[in-house]
Amino acid sequence: MTESRARPPVEIGLNAAVVAISGRSPCILAIGGGAGGRDALPFGPFDPHQHRTFETSLRASVEAQTALKLGYIEQLYTFGDRGRQKLPDEAGTHMVSVGYIALTRTDAEANEQLAEAGAAWRDWYTYLPWEDWRQGRPALIDQLILPALKAFAADNMREERASALPSMRTRLRLAFGLDDFPWDEERVLERYELLYEAGLAEEAVTDGRTGSCHPAPGIAMRHDHRRILATAMARLRGKIKYRPVIFELMAPEFTLTELQATVEAISGRHLHKQNFRRLVEGAELVEATGGSTAATGGRPAALFRFRRRILEERPAPGLKVGMR
Repeated sequence: MTESRARPPVEIGLNAAVVAISGRSPCILAIGGGAGGRDALPFGPFDPHQHRTFETSLRASVEAQTALKLGYIEQLYTFGDRGRQKLPDEAGTHMVSVGYIALTRTDAEANEQLAEAGAAWRDWYTYLPWEDWRQGRPALIDQLILPALKAFAADNMREERASALPSMRTRLRLAFGLDDFPWDEERVLERYELLYEAGLAEEAVTDGRTGSCHPAPGIAMRHDHRRILATAMARLRGKIKYRPVIFELMAPEFTLTELQATVEAISGRHLHKQNFRRLVEGAELVEATGGSTAATGGRPAALFRFRRRILEERPAPGLKVGMR
């Protein structure tokens, strides 16, 4: 008779990748003072005695930690791998986290409340800088990341021959747009996973996957929160092509230049001005308010708003930027 082993207790936690636009930067809400001083995403345990649903519990936890009320919210994925809490031998309660993406807007008063709560907006490209292509292909990809990943792939070639899984070289081609493959801005998680496996992410050392590493640029986060952020970024980049969620990040009235800058910030792509305006006109997502603003410093720019009737007219309205 085999000896039974006590199963560790499991707790359900809720993480939120809260996204907003500040200036022209895509920002993520970060809680400071985590393990090792690393930034963390807002987090709270699910208490079924206090809240009926995950979503209501998450909203309450984020508001308690940051004094911020969330708008649009969507569940991402469940993160429960062994080792995600970095506890020796998984001692104690194992935390399974349900990740969410939430969209909101910033204002000066809310930012003061966030600061008092120990939270702040951080440009999400400080964590994943290779994802920002607004000024062209980042030099760090060819100078640092790809040489290290190709060397890692060469070291693992013998093991790959005996495996039915896709080779590291194939994954590299797909994730980083090598050879005849285009860069796919939605493969954010795949790129981060490659860096993690190759020991190029600091979290790989913390998790005990590798003893040391020469990490790629990008700030590490607490636990697996950078993986959750990568998942959220990929989801939002895909979502804006099929749903008008981009307007959750916009003021009620905006210029087309502001809309373009927001789409570029989220997608990480530079968009040609005239092509973008034709795309917006064809999608019929906005309508003119009749007003204008001179805040840009030049000639007055026309103001627009989201045309909500599109939700009744079309099943999948969005801005199909970078479609393959």
